Amino acid sequence: MELIKPGVNLDFVGKRRIAFTLSGVLILLSVISLIWHGGPRYGIDFAGGALIQVKFSQATPIDRIRDGLAALQISGATVQRMGEAADNEVLIRTDVADIQPGELIPKLKKALEEAAGTNAEIRRVEMVGPQVGKDLREKALLAIFFALIFIAIYISGRFEFKWAQSGVVALVLGGAVYALYTFGVSMPFIIAAAIALTLALFWVLGLKYALGAIVALLHDVIITVGVFSVTEREFTITVIAALLTIIGYSLNDTIIVYDRIRENLKKLLKSPLAAVINRSVNETLSRTILTAGTVFVVVMALFILGGEIIRDFAFAMLVGVVVGTYRPSQLQAGRCHPLGLQGGFPLMGPGRPSEEGASQAWMRFSAGCS
Repeated sequence: MELIKPGVNLDFVGKRRIAFTLSGVLILLSVISLIWHGGPRYGIDFAGGALIQVKFSQATPIDRIRDGLAALQISGATVQRMGEAADNEVLIRTDVADIQPGELIPKLKKALEEAAGTNAEIRRVEMVGPQVGKDLREKALLAIFFALIFIAIYISGRFEFKWAQSGVVALVLGGAVYALYTFGVSMPFIIAAAIALTLALFWVLGLKYALGAIVALLHDVIITVGVFSVTEREFTITVIAALLTIIGYSLNDTIIVYDRIRENLKKLLKSPLAAVINRSVNETLSRTILTAGTVFVVVMALFILGGEIIRDFAFAMLVGVVVGTYRPSQLQAGRCHPLGLQGGFPLMGPGRPSEEGASQAWMRFSAGCS
């Protein structure tokens, strides 16, 4: 099945400045929102505290629920409604995490029923201590960082055949991160410094494809986190799982595009680089749309029908699928063109492609993708 008919030639390279501008604006808004809100809005997984889901048999005003919590000396709690209004369900969040669930549930049920004047069912209670929340935050950052590093090793080996060089860089960076963590340095600072150093090392050592992969994946992650910050959604451990899934999904699409570019470089040696890139992206566009569309429909079903627990995961995946589909088709094509080959490619014999010329073209193309 082909949505894009053969012969269609959309000018992705020619529109690259529009893509760069759009991505720049989205990243800038994401950073501004994160600074404005003081970082992501952490859920109890990372911030610590208690999460209580309660279902009432009748509609109950929020003020009465707060009165019931005050009777148990639970102050500073946030109460929000869940699902449809007819469900009569609320979600209670509090910073108090040193309560035993066995003692809390009967007391809370009684206090809420007395305050609301109706039956209350405690459907879920989750508690995370502040130290556990801090550990989870640090491990989540480490998971994302090492995922990016291992992906960089794979890309360098796959397209540049520099397995050993990229592996040594990753080993040194991983050791440095672990050493600084052992000495008690702040994990967000460690990861930010490590990513900046990673980009600098890949640039200096000529690991262009690893550099391009890191930049592209950071693009997807930053925008997704920014959307969560703008919409003030909670950042939980399930969102981290979604981010790691997005990284893998986006990388797969990028590799498909680059493989097609490498194939066409060997076949279209006389063509300008812009024409080769545009043809490659157009040839993979039908597959990209079909794959992204299928994933989008499934994730949308999870978002609508999956319930409150999985909704943030599904929302992150929805954003990631959109960003991860737009990014390979526009940004990958655009950023590889300005520094890549601008003219034709060498030939061997009358109109026959040279393996050496194709290899040189690919290496020069790779050098332009930084």
